[in-house]
Amino acid sequence: MPEPMLVTIAASLASRAVAGLYELVRARFADDPVASAALTAAEGTPPDSPQVKRLGEVLERAVQADPAFGAELRAHHAVTQSGRVNNQVTGTVHGTVVQAGDITGGINIK
Repeated sequence: MPEPMLVTIAASLASRAVAGLYELVRARFADDPVASAALTAAEGTPPDSPQVKRLGEVLERAVQADPAFGAELRAHHAVTQSGRVNNQVTGTVHGTVVQAGDITGGINIK
């Protein structure tokens, strides 16, 4: 069974919620028809679907075969939120960073 983060990434891929993440994986799977088929089969399916689970398994094999891809995948996913929000922080940050989806009311940082 794939690690939970890979299943979460697979669900994000299935919904195409994060375009950059999808393109990263699509490019990585370009020369692998089985992996590409798993990515295509998962598109539009619910996060708990067998297709997403299968995609998570394919991702796990890809990460085991190429740890650099795994690091890139995790780094990319670590700064994204599934849904309609895509938060990214790059470079050196001096100060506070808040990543959020919907906020009702204000934010006070002290």
